[in-house]
Amino acid sequence: MLHWYGQRSRLSSTSMASKAIRRRPCVADTDKGSEEKRMEAATVTDSVSVTEPLLGNSTQGNKSKGYEPRTRLDFWDEKTRKCLHWAHVVSNFISQSARNIVNAISEFGSWLARFFGCSSSAERSQNRHTVIVDLSPLQEERLHSVRQRLNVPFDCSVIKHQDALKELWRLAYPNRQLPPLKSELWKEMGWQNSDPASDFRAGGVMSLENLIYFARNYPGSFQRLLHKADGERAEWEYPFAVAGVNISYMLVQMLDLLSGNRMSKAGVCFVELLEDDEMAFDNLFCVAFQMLDAQWLARKASYMEFNEVLKSTLVQLERELTAGGVSSVHNLPSFRMLES
Repeated sequence: MLHWYGQRSRLSSTSMASKAIRRRPCVADTDKGSEEKRMEAATVTDSVSVTEPLLGNSTQGNKSKGYEPRTRLDFWDEKTRKCLHWAHVVSNFISQSARNIVNAISEFGSWLARFFGCSSSAERSQNRHTVIVDLSPLQEERLHSVRQRLNVPFDCSVIKHQDALKELWRLAYPNRQLPPLKSELWKEMGWQNSDPASDFRAGGVMSLENLIYFARNYPGSFQRLLHKADGERAEWEYPFAVAGVNISYMLVQMLDLLSGNRMSKAGVCFVELLEDDEMAFDNLFCVAFQMLDAQWLARKASYMEFNEVLKSTLVQLERELTAGGVSSVHNLPSFRMLES
């Protein structure tokens, strides 16, 4: 009953509003036909007013002024949304491009740092200028053999690699029992973890072979460096085995062994050594290790200075290697420090 009454009231109100609109005063007109036309127009206007929102008592001109801002706003809203969308797309593209450029510059800078890190600024322009090397068949064969060794990562599941690690222990500690491949005892040799396999990284199997060669051919120096027998030592010393892995890796960088036939001056000198010494890389490793320990003692260095001492060692080795007149590793001035 209340629902019906409400509907009836709204209908009455609508009827009254229609009548009120039709009763708006108009300009006097003697033409009755014109009066009727105006009444019909008022009726049409009334039907529109009932179904659309009212805009107040403004005239038609005011209505136009009222609609224009709304139409313009809708137009600019749509245009703004498109502009914002494309601005967002362009912004993402620029941001991504900037990140790519920064990453490329960072990688290029890291490459330059590795490429030039082993030489002083005065020597870099001379020793790091690369040339194309014309190799003899014997040099080609031996350089290929060295590069093949570089590409073999250490794999603890390979029996041959396990046997090599065990051989290193026997050479280092001939009077001690061989521990399991994962044991805290390996840290005594200078591995950072109880599992030596996790410390080879970029050095690969070749760094293990270098350590074995050092122990077999220069056992006096190997044992003195392993047990830190010379000089006054710091409380925190460099780890022997991990130092060897780092020396192997840095020698590869210094000699440009991964750069094809275009090599630095030090790399060219190394290739010349291969003509008479198939084990030139392993012998350079032994010299470099002995030089590192000598510089370590001279600087009274401690653990945190290892990288600095390593770079300084390679600078000295590169200087001796490129001085001229070096036909064998045995001709290097620092070779005399090695003890058989």
